[in-house]
Amino acid sequence: MKVLVTGSAGFIGNELSIKLLDRGDEVIGIDNINDYYDVNLKLARLDRIKDHPNFTEARFDMKERDLIDDVFKTHRPDCVVNLAAQAGVRYSLENPAAYVDTNLVGFANILEGCRHYDVKHLVYASSSSVYGINTLMPYSEHHQVNHPVSIYAASKKANELMAHTYSHLYNIPTTGLRFFTVYGPWGRPDMAFFKFTQKILAGEPIDVFNYGKHRRDFTYIDDIVEGVIRVLDKPARPNPDWDSDKPDPASAKIAPYKLYNIGNNEPVELMHYIDVLEQCIGQKAEMNMLPLQPGDVPDTFANVDDLVKDMGYKPATTVEHGLKSFVDWYKNYYKVD
Repeated sequence: MKVLVTGSAGFIGNELSIKLLDRGDEVIGIDNINDYYDVNLKLARLDRIKDHPNFTEARFDMKERDLIDDVFKTHRPDCVVNLAAQAGVRYSLENPAAYVDTNLVGFANILEGCRHYDVKHLVYASSSSVYGINTLMPYSEHHQVNHPVSIYAASKKANELMAHTYSHLYNIPTTGLRFFTVYGPWGRPDMAFFKFTQKILAGEPIDVFNYGKHRRDFTYIDDIVEGVIRVLDKPARPNPDWDSDKPDPASAKIAPYKLYNIGNNEPVELMHYIDVLEQCIGQKAEMNMLPLQPGDVPDTFANVDDLVKDMGYKPATTVEHGLKSFVDWYKNYYKVD
């Protein structure tokens, strides 16, 4: 199978590309290698796949419509996995335009490519952030998510609406994946687990927001990638039981459209997460206890019943195993004793 992966130098996109190449697929990877975080880490990720005979790199920005069209025209991918995005809840409060350019304009360009070049399945990254101020736990794809609290979350909700429209109008199978707090080796330096490790090893205090009362459905990178591949191999289909009087947001009667949560289905308190990280590092953390940040939510908890029912899969990696793997990678990559 020929798969176009956007964000191929990113955390999830790079791991996914490796797994697809390992199983014999051809991968065309798009990434603009922007400087939102350490460019050298992105290039190091690309080094893991750039010489593979079945990998082709395209380096440009997702908002470049003509270049996106050229990739579709030249390579004619069977499927697309759109993981490229301007990430980060907090950064979206500072620079919302970046989210419009990549997450909205860029995604529209991908949808147009799928429309015009007979793509068999589009899988795209959404986010647990779309649940916003919802408090009914665990979060279900069948809940309404009309109250996001960050521009990032709003852009991901918009992606789901855009995908539904293209599925409905052009019969393109689209599946959105709401990822829950992904962590692990080769992760993003802007995320808490990475920052905590960096600062603890340096003997610097860590900022602990919401006074450590967060609960997060931390999901290990390998579990995320396994979920993506299983979904990729099973294109979305219409739901004949869909009722327009009680519309289900996670599916559609006519359109081949579906949403899934991918999370560990087991929230972990932030203070326990930090305790495990301290044990893995072998050092105690000095903590700055701070209030909840604008745009953030106190808890996340994924209902994964649909993922289990449809894909026969449920993420299960514990934070004890996942954080040890991350710390081992971090110390090796940054040459820290």
